[in-house]
Amino acid sequence: MKKEKIDEIKDSIKDIIAAVEQGEEAKESIINEVDPTHHKSAINLLHYLRLRSFDIRKLQRRLGNLGMSRLARSEAHVEASLKTTLFFLKKLLDEPAELPSHFNLSIKQSEKRLKQNTKALLGKRPNNRRLRIMVTIPSAAINNYDMVEELVANGMNCARINCAHDDAEGWKQMINHVQTASVKLNKQVMITMDVGGPKIRTGEIETHDGVKHFKPNRNEFGHVVEPTVIKLVTDESLELSSNALPVNYNWLKSLKQGDAIRFKDKRDKAREAVVMEVNPESVVIHSDDSAYVETGTILKSDTGESAVGNLTPVEKVIYLKRGDQLKVYKTPIKGSPASYDETGNVTAPAQISCSLPEALEAAKKGDPIFFDDGEISGKIKAIEEDYVLVNITKVKSGGSKLKSDKGINLPDSNVQISGLTPKDREDLRFIAQNADVVNFSFVQSPQDVIEMVQEMDKLGVKETLGVILKIETQKGYDNLSKILLEAMKLKKVGVMIARGDLAIETGWEKIGSIQKEMLAICNAAHIPVVWATQVLENLAKKGLPSRSEITDVVNSTKAECVMLNKGPHIIEAIKLLNSIIVSIEMFQDKNAPVLPKLKKIMKQG
Repeated sequence: MKKEKIDEIKDSIKDIIAAVEQGEEAKESIINEVDPTHHKSAINLLHYLRLRSFDIRKLQRRLGNLGMSRLARSEAHVEASLKTTLFFLKKLLDEPAELPSHFNLSIKQSEKRLKQNTKALLGKRPNNRRLRIMVTIPSAAINNYDMVEELVANGMNCARINCAHDDAEGWKQMINHVQTASVKLNKQVMITMDVGGPKIRTGEIETHDGVKHFKPNRNEFGHVVEPTVIKLVTDESLELSSNALPVNYNWLKSLKQGDAIRFKDKRDKAREAVVMEVNPESVVIHSDDSAYVETGTILKSDTGESAVGNLTPVEKVIYLKRGDQLKVYKTPIKGSPASYDETGNVTAPAQISCSLPEALEAAKKGDPIFFDDGEISGKIKAIEEDYVLVNITKVKSGGSKLKSDKGINLPDSNVQISGLTPKDREDLRFIAQNADVVNFSFVQSPQDVIEMVQEMDKLGVKETLGVILKIETQKGYDNLSKILLEAMKLKKVGVMIARGDLAIETGWEKIGSIQKEMLAICNAAHIPVVWATQVLENLAKKGLPSRSEITDVVNSTKAECVMLNKGPHIIEAIKLLNSIIVSIEMFQDKNAPVLPKLKKIMKQG
């Protein structure tokens, strides 16, 4: 490359360095307010934001042509990267040059800073990988220690408990299980708990009497290869088991192995089962038939009969098709499916309430509205005093189910809701005494962080409790750097990229670039990132991962932690996630590719 071109590159670098240093001076008061732990990181974040105020793509290409660093991975150590690059450019030009003896943060120091912050927030690094694994603990774990031990044994480093579900007694039981398992297996597991924040969700839906569906396993030809297994019990509390039916004590005691049990299911279909096992507190029966059993179903044998006891009531499901209408109420009504006349015409549309009715006050006719992480889309057709009427525009093929406690997004409405709710403040008292980290949902502005810090200060945990900021809205993304500078007044802080809501809020086409920018900004601040939402979701819920899910896990290795949600196949999901991470980290160190020796090298000659 000609000397004049190298001179141009050198001058561009000098201009950027001057702008970076001016930016630092202008924000000195902000830097001085952060916790001493993050002082140099705050400076580097400001350096990075100043660097990114330039379009340096042409400069990057020119540096690459010289075989030099293209500054693509400079976010964690901006000053060191820029001044080192300037030093080598001067050397190429045979100009007097001296590498500075001191930087705000050297490249090695910046890497160390992120590792220290990650360890403080998310616990010790696992033996075989850099990335931590966070797992949402299901409600079923309250009464199932073995499930929790299996999660810990297979690689869970952080247990996530969502305060939107269960209660303090249940949370405490989950925490006890995690702590017992971590001691038994000699593994550190951090307890993280979500406060819900002012998340807009669907309200409760009407229930109907409890029903359980039992079905055998069949092969591809429809032949039964494994019968359905039903456990008859006398204690209704044991009905928590998915295959248990509570029955009359005296009738249960009269049953013998080989007895036939006859009944008609909810569809009025005759069914028969055989007693296979008699135990002191239960009887196991097998059937080759599929059956829907409800509270009150009569089970008969040669020795008598018994009605099935109270099964847990089941919430109704609202089925929606494209073109349907849905009333979303501002008042706390019980949701219900649409009503139909004898000819199948809708007499009353489906209806559901909104957990934060004030959010609907900002809605306008024609605004888009999304439910359940975008599974269902609609447009607001009309705004009434008590509700908004939504025209459903997009669902899955064949229709979608809408349930309670599912997210509602109004990306085009100017919803002015943020901060801690009264329930959050109550939950935070429990979290302060029992958890290592609070996951703070729906963070949109520095003011939200100020509220959280003030509440933590009141509870005396400002120095000890970690905070993970969940960024899940356009506003939260827009304010990310300001949010971080406010949060860096705490010692232990991280960011969760909540990609489900974020994708809806910012647009599906933008989420790829947005999560890249968020990773870079957090890396510049040496703040650990949790990669969340729908990671290996098909595997966790259905037992088989999609190809895109595997690619998503590969991308997650640029974060410090990856979160799995609950599902019946969660153990398989943890095992696969662990395996992929260990494999990929041989080739990727955060955002830097690394090159181990090829396993197979083509022989020369």
